[in-house]
Amino acid sequence: MSLQRALQTFDTQFQSIFSADHVVLDERRTRLFEVERERLASERAGARKSMVGSGDRSERIRTYNFPQGRVTDHRINLTLHKLEEVLEGPGLAELVDALVAEDEAERLAGLEDA
Repeated sequence: MSLQRALQTFDTQFQSIFSADHVVLDERRTRLFEVERERLASERAGARKSMVGSGDRSERIRTYNFPQGRVTDHRINLTLHKLEEVLEGPGLAELVDALVAEDEAERLAGLEDA
C-alpha cells in the first residue's frame, strides 16, 4: 500500500472515530439537559402545588358571620367582632396589622432556624 493511500485510510478512520465521539457527546448532552429540565419542572410543580390549596372547605382563609357581626381570619386565628367596621374600611387595618405581625414572626422564626 502506498503512503498516500495509507494516509487517506488513516484520515478516514480518524474522521469516523471523531464523528462517532461527537455523536455520543451530543446524545449525552441531550440526556443531561432533559434530566435537568425534568428536575426543574418537578421542583416548580412541587412549589406550585404547595402554594395552591385543594379548594377544600377546611382551607378557608376568612369567615364573615353577619348575624353575629364577626369576622375570623383562620390563618392567624384572629376573631374580630367588628364586621361592619371591617367591611367599611377602618376595621380592616387591625386585620392587616395582625397579618403583617404574624408574617414577620414567621420570617424571624425561619431566620433563627437557618
